[in-house]
Amino acid sequence: MNQKQLLQQKIASRQARIAIIGLGYVGLPLAVAFAKNGFQVTGIDVDETKVDAINRGDSYISDISSEELKRWTAAGQSGGRMEATTDFSTLADIDAAIICVPTPLNKTRDPDVRYLISAGNSVARYLHPGMLIVLESTTYPGTTEELLLPMLQKGGSGERPCRVGEDFFLAFSPERIDPGRTDWTVENTPKVVGGVTPACLEVATALYRQAIAQIEQVSSPAAAEMTKLLENTFRAVNIALVNEVALMCDKLGLNVWEIIDAAATKPYGFMKFTPGPGVGGHCIPLDPHYLSWKLKTLNYNARFIQLAGEINSDMPRYWVEKVQDALNEVEKPVKGSRVLVLGVAYKKDIDDVRESPSLDIIALLKEKGADIRYHDPHVPAFSYDGLSLRSESNLDAALAEADCVVIVTDHSSYDWAHVAKRAALLVDTRHVL
Repeated sequence: MNQKQLLQQKIASRQARIAIIGLGYVGLPLAVAFAKNGFQVTGIDVDETKVDAINRGDSYISDISSEELKRWTAAGQSGGRMEATTDFSTLADIDAAIICVPTPLNKTRDPDVRYLISAGNSVARYLHPGMLIVLESTTYPGTTEELLLPMLQKGGSGERPCRVGEDFFLAFSPERIDPGRTDWTVENTPKVVGGVTPACLEVATALYRQAIAQIEQVSSPAAAEMTKLLENTFRAVNIALVNEVALMCDKLGLNVWEIIDAAATKPYGFMKFTPGPGVGGHCIPLDPHYLSWKLKTLNYNARFIQLAGEINSDMPRYWVEKVQDALNEVEKPVKGSRVLVLGVAYKKDIDDVRESPSLDIIALLKEKGADIRYHDPHVPAFSYDGLSLRSESNLDAALAEADCVVIVTDHSSYDWAHVAKRAALLVDTRHVL
C-alpha cells in the first residue's frame, strides 16, 4: 500500500491526526469542524493567549461559542478531541497540516508573507512521508507551488527531497469564512480545492469531505488561489462602482438609494450592491492587491483593481466632508465639536475592526480637531494610529451630548428611531434611517 492509500485509509477511518496552524477567525472554526466530525485536532499558534484560551474552552471568536469549544476540548465531555499548543514539534506526529496564518499587506500594499514563510519552514522541519499540507491563507496565484513547495521539498527526512504526490501531498483551498454569518458556515460553504498533482487533489478532497458538505475541485493550486481573488475583487469593484454612483447622484441631486432600488427590480443582469463609508475586513480591502501585485511582476497594470481601491479608500474622506457640511449648516466648526461615531466594526453585528472605514473617519475627524467619542456594543475599546478610545458606556447620554452623530456601522441592536430622536444632528453613511 502506497503513501496515498495509507493516508486515505486513515482519513476514512477518522484515524488521521490534523493540525491547524493559525487559530484566528479561519483556523479555529475549521479546527472545531474537524473535531466535531470525529478527528483528533491539534491547533498550533504562536500566541500563548489564544492557546491557553482554547485549552480552557474559552472562545475569542464570535462564530464559535465557548460552550461549543468546551465540548471538544479537555475542558468538555468529548474526551479532549481538540487541543492547542505553541510547540511546532507536534507536527512530527501529524497526518494533515492546514495552514491558516495571516497574509497582510505591507505599507507599500505588497503581500507580506512572513507568517506564511515561518509556518512553511516549521512544517518542512517536521515533514514526514504520508503527510498532507494544505494552504488556506489568501495570497497571490502561484504561492503554493512557487513559495511553499520548494520549502517542503528541501525539508523532511531521507537522503533526497520528498516527492510531492508520492511522499507527501500539497494543495491550496481558499478560506471562505464570512464572520458573523449563521446561514453560511465553514461546514456548508462549498470548498474549492486545487492540488499540485492529481494524487494531492484526491487526498485533500478526501480530508475536506469529512467535515464540509460540498467540494469543488479545480485544476491546480494557482486556479484555487485565483478563484479566491476573483471572488473578492468582484465585490471590491462592484462596491467601488456603487460608491462612485453615490458620489454622482450627490452631484446630480438624486437619491442614490431610490436609483439602486429601482435598478434592482430588473429580474436579470443586475446584482444589488449598496454604497457606504468604504470597505473593511480581512478580504475585500486586501485581496485584490495580491492580484494587482502579481500582475505587476508580469508587466501588467490591473487598472480596475487600482481604481476600485482608490474610490473605496476615498469614501471616509467624503463622509467627513458631509459631517463638516452638516455642522456648518448649524453654524458650528468641526474643531471643538463633539462627534459621536456609532459603530467601529467593519460590518454589523461583529467585533472585528480590521481595515474598518470607521477608523479612518475617526482619524480624519480627529485631524480636524473634533472631540471624538464612539459607541459600539461589540467593540469595548480599540487602538488605531496612536489613538486609543473606549466605547461610551451610556449611549443615551452620549447621543444627547454630541453635536453630531455619525452612523458608520449598522449593528442590529441599535434602535434607529430612538437614535434619530435623541441626536441633534445626524450623518447616516448606511441609509438606516
